[in-house]
Amino acid sequence: MPTSDREFPIAPPSPLKGRGAVTNMQGRYERDERERVEDGWEHVSQEEGDTPPLRTQIFEERAKSILTHNNSPDIPFSTSLNPYRGCEHGCIYCFARPTHSYLGLSPGLDFESRIYAKINAGELLEREIGKPNYRPEPIALGVNTDAYQPVERDLKLTRRVIEILHDSGHPFAAITKSSLIERDIDLLAPMASRGQVMAAITVTTLDADIARTLEPRAATPSRRLRTIRTLVDAGIPVGVSIAPLIPFVTEPDMERVLEACAEAGATSASYIVLRLPWEVAPLFKDWLAAHFPDRADRVMSRVRDMRGGKDYDSDFAKRMKGEGLWADMLKQRFSKATKRLGLNQRSHGILDMSEFKKPEIAPPSNPQLDLF
Repeated sequence: MPTSDREFPIAPPSPLKGRGAVTNMQGRYERDERERVEDGWEHVSQEEGDTPPLRTQIFEERAKSILTHNNSPDIPFSTSLNPYRGCEHGCIYCFARPTHSYLGLSPGLDFESRIYAKINAGELLEREIGKPNYRPEPIALGVNTDAYQPVERDLKLTRRVIEILHDSGHPFAAITKSSLIERDIDLLAPMASRGQVMAAITVTTLDADIARTLEPRAATPSRRLRTIRTLVDAGIPVGVSIAPLIPFVTEPDMERVLEACAEAGATSASYIVLRLPWEVAPLFKDWLAAHFPDRADRVMSRVRDMRGGKDYDSDFAKRMKGEGLWADMLKQRFSKATKRLGLNQRSHGILDMSEFKKPEIAPPSNPQLDLF
C-alpha cells in the first residue's frame, strides 16, 4: 500500500528519547477516542530539551496466579512465568504490547512507561509448586515481558523466583535482553551443573544505532555479547534468539549476529520473523515512518509477502517463520549459517526434573483462611 493511502502518517510524530513507541495510541477496548491538538493555550516546544521526559511509573499488584499455561504447537514450552506486566525496554516490535489494552491502557508509550510488578510472584510460585498434585515441567521465565528489565534491579522479584526454583531443584529457562542476568550467576551456575537451567539472549542486530531506536532501554548489542560470554564461562548453556528478523532493517545482519554469538560461546540459535498482531502493526508503522521513512514501504511490502498479503497471520504453522519465497530464503540462510558455525549441533532444551522437591510451605496463621 503506498504512503499516499495513509498507511503511514503524513507527518510522523517525533520520537521520544529513550522510548520505542512514538505515539500513545488507544487500546482496542476503549470506547472513546481522544486526540491531543495544539489550540494555542498550551505551547510545548519541540526543541530538544524543552519537552519534559516521559517518566516510568511502577505499580505494585498482587496477582491471583503466576504460572501461565499454553498448548500452542509452535512454542517449545507449555508453562511460563512473568513477574512484570509492561516492559521498560520499549521494544517497538514486542508482541506483548496489546496486553496493556486489557488494563485500559495504551499498547504504545503506556506499555513501556507504566509497569505493573507482581510483588507476590515468589509467594504464588512457592504455593503453586508446593501443591500435592503438582508435576514439574520446565518453566519459561520472562517470555511475555523481560524478567530482567530495569525495575528488577530494585524489586528483585525475578531473583526471588529463581531462589525458589534453585532451592526446590525446579528446571527453568530464562530469555532476556539484559545483562542483569549476570547478577544471578550464583544461583544459575549450580543449577546448570545439574542440568536444570539454560539461558537465551535475544540479539536482533549488531548495529547500535538501530538497536537504540528499536529497543531503546535494553542492553547494547556489544553488552549482550559480553553477557553470553560471561554466562558460558560460568558453565551456563546459552542460546541466541534472533527475534525478530525485520526485512531491510535487522534481516541483513542475520549471519553477522550468528557469527558474533557463536564466537561469544552460544551453542544454539533460533529466529522469528517480525510479528505484528493487533495494535503492534500501527505502532510499528509509525516507528518506521519516524526512523526509516526511506524504506518503510519496502519493509511492509516484504512483511506482507511472508504473511499471505496481510500485515499478520496468526496461524500456528506460519506466525513464527512466515510463508512464501522470502520466508524460504530466510530459512535457508539461517540453516546454512548455523551449520557452518556449528550451532544447534547438540541436543538442547532437555532439562533434568529428577531432583525436584516440593518446597515446605508454612501453614497460614489463621486455619479458617483455608476455607477460602
